[in-house]
Amino acid sequence: MNYEMIRIMLKILLALACSVSIAIIFYELFSRQDLALVGGVIGLIIAFLILASEQYALKSPLKVMIGGALGAITGLVMANLFAYAFLLDWKQSPTLGLSAYILANSVLGYLGLALGTKKAEDFDPNQLIFFTRNRPSSENIKILDTSVIIDGRFADICETGFIDGIMMIPQFVLHELQRIADSADSLKRTKGRRGLDILNRMQKQVDLNVRILEQDFPKIRDVDSKLIALAKKLNGKILTNDFNLNKVAELHGVTVLNINQLANALKPVVLPGEVMKVQIIKEGKEQGQGIGYLDDGTMVVVESARRFLGKSVEVAVTSVLQTTAGRMIFTILKDNGRELLHHARS
Repeated sequence: MNYEMIRIMLKILLALACSVSIAIIFYELFSRQDLALVGGVIGLIIAFLILASEQYALKSPLKVMIGGALGAITGLVMANLFAYAFLLDWKQSPTLGLSAYILANSVLGYLGLALGTKKAEDFDPNQLIFFTRNRPSSENIKILDTSVIIDGRFADICETGFIDGIMMIPQFVLHELQRIADSADSLKRTKGRRGLDILNRMQKQVDLNVRILEQDFPKIRDVDSKLIALAKKLNGKILTNDFNLNKVAELHGVTVLNINQLANALKPVVLPGEVMKVQIIKEGKEQGQGIGYLDDGTMVVVESARRFLGKSVEVAVTSVLQTTAGRMIFTILKDNGRELLHHARS
């Protein structure tokens, strides 16, 4: 017998119990079989209302159910205290006393249920001291993804003391790192082991608070989606250098700290007309162009420098272009640069 069959049988037993019990109560009160049948019908209606409320309760959050139950209990307790204090002394009119007693329980019970349900929606258990005593401050939580751990630059930033707060390493990120470290591909295996070594280094830093978080989301398969769900739950920030994760997290309203953006922001400012020395490493896309790189990896495009391939030349900056992939500096050879500046001033 499966679970659905058991549920159907329980519903039938509930309907029979309500119908038979209320029919017996009506018969005992009025000693009439026709009224006992009416009681049976009323019992079926009550059973139907109970089953309908079950469907609503299953869709409601747990805190709403608890709030509604506490509110209803509080309202009924107040109604009974009020009834014992004022209404039950009306011995001259028992009918009036019973009616007032039922009215007080109905009104205060309903008000307690309604208020408890409504206020429970706005209630945040994290605000309670005994819930937050052992929990980290959600405003300072930073959740690391796999790419930023393997990259290694974040560990270097942490050593400078610019980063504070709690560094959360989810267990599913560790599992992904382990899978990469066990990969058959030698490059992936090297990256995975590098990531694990960097984590060990971060944990050994005395002034850095690194924690392994066991929480997982079994219904979510994608690691990036798990990171976003975890950041929403903890109200934390995701540390990454993954461009796609950055964009998706922003769509979900999650704050992202991108290491690549930080690196671009920390690159020295280069102004048009500034002279620098660069080694021409390869040819450019346009005819005669040469390509070089600064120490921080910024690409430098030099006009008419193809003939200096493999040599270091002095160049003058003409413009700077910021792209999603990084920054590009466009230059000309130093002598041409001086001539260009001379014409610009004149």
